[in-house]
Amino acid sequence: MSKTVHIKTYGCQMNEYDSARMADVLAPLGFAPTASADNADMVILNTCHIREKAAEKVFSELGRLRALQVARARAGGRMLVAVAGCVAQAEGEEILRRAPNVDLVVGPQAYHRLPEMLARLTRAGGSAGGSGGGSGGRGVLDTEFPVNTKFDQLPESVTPPGASAFLTVQEGCDKFCTFCVVPYTRGAEYSRPVADIVAEAERLCAAGAVEITLLGQNVNAYHGIGPGPDGESWGLGRLIRRLAEIPHLLRLRYTTSHPRDLDAELIAAHAEERKLMPYLHLPVQSGADAILKTMNRGHTADDYRRLVDRLRRACPEIALSSDFIVGFPGESDRDFAATLRLVGDIGYAQAYSFMYSPRPGTPAAGLAAQVPNAVKAERLAMLQACLADQQAAFNRASIGRTLPVLLERPGRKPGQLVGRSPYMQAVHVAAGDAALNRIAEVRIVGAGPNSLAGELATEAGVSASRPADRQIAVEARP
Repeated sequence: MSKTVHIKTYGCQMNEYDSARMADVLAPLGFAPTASADNADMVILNTCHIREKAAEKVFSELGRLRALQVARARAGGRMLVAVAGCVAQAEGEEILRRAPNVDLVVGPQAYHRLPEMLARLTRAGGSAGGSGGGSGGRGVLDTEFPVNTKFDQLPESVTPPGASAFLTVQEGCDKFCTFCVVPYTRGAEYSRPVADIVAEAERLCAAGAVEITLLGQNVNAYHGIGPGPDGESWGLGRLIRRLAEIPHLLRLRYTTSHPRDLDAELIAAHAEERKLMPYLHLPVQSGADAILKTMNRGHTADDYRRLVDRLRRACPEIALSSDFIVGFPGESDRDFAATLRLVGDIGYAQAYSFMYSPRPGTPAAGLAAQVPNAVKAERLAMLQACLADQQAAFNRASIGRTLPVLLERPGRKPGQLVGRSPYMQAVHVAAGDAALNRIAEVRIVGAGPNSLAGELATEAGVSASRPADRQIAVEARP
């Protein structure tokens, strides 16, 4: 008899990739994906630990699921509940203590062992709390490292990727930024072998993907073993060039990067490889050298400026996005002003900005010079206003251009499709279903703060071109 699994994904694209692979792992056991938790036989919360109060949000959702489990038990059925991802890694024992209805807790490096965990649960007498009977049992916990066995044991993907797919090439981080939990929840940096990545990319393209985003917590630190007997190490730039040789792969992206690992080979790939989209997410976090040092970022604000200059000389049409943290411990008014200056100097197509919030176990959480919340909120509002102005200016500069847009999904209006430009802008186009999952040349006729409106300039085709006619300027605001 077939069973259903609902996977709720929080956080980053790597979690989206992991969720798809968990579905692949469970498919041989008869679990088919379902869009709703209400009638699922198994629910997995694939969690993220980056945002504030991440663990409390998970416990709140577990309480809602408990009610569904009890209702299912009263009807003579059973719902299994699993917590996966970074909150599972960081809070595994606490989850089992506070939420006895949880059957499985699995870390991001252990989900390939889900079938084994389910077998262990069965041998132990069934559900810890999913039966609704309050058995008092204990769920199965697996948060073991290392990562290097996971990819070797994952089955080939059976989840249809759509036109755009994620592909994890690197996991973990060795940078130990003082605000970040990733080294503790994802472990040390690990890069998959080149041959394995190429084989997975070819399978994704054979299943219909025309765009692949390469993923890693620190993706441009990629140093995978190359094919052949010499076993030399390949960087991300060389990997991108190899993947670009796949005939049906039309677009490549990668995220998330660290400025310290953006080397000459990768910059050259931006200049020379037409399938690599001219858009880069390059987090800087702060424009103040004192704060960057306290964050343990390993670069200065001027290092970042020089790196952006090199990128723009190599690829004049490139657009940038970034991450910013305001109110980091010790941040003064002068430090915050330096961040605003950096934003004005660089000019971003879009960016993500957050107030600093302590993460238990990270060095920054114990720093004495915490910034008051009211000050953080005021600074965040100022920064976000500046970034919003830049994004709006970038979008307005697109009007009149013709851009290749990958049309990915139906829009809200009948006869409308929504896609993404090379610069990750959402583009709304009047087009029929025949254009879905294809790249069309679209003339941009309107721009809002977060999206563009366009008209088909040609019928949807298979062009891999990226815009190179001119760089889109971003209006800086001091």
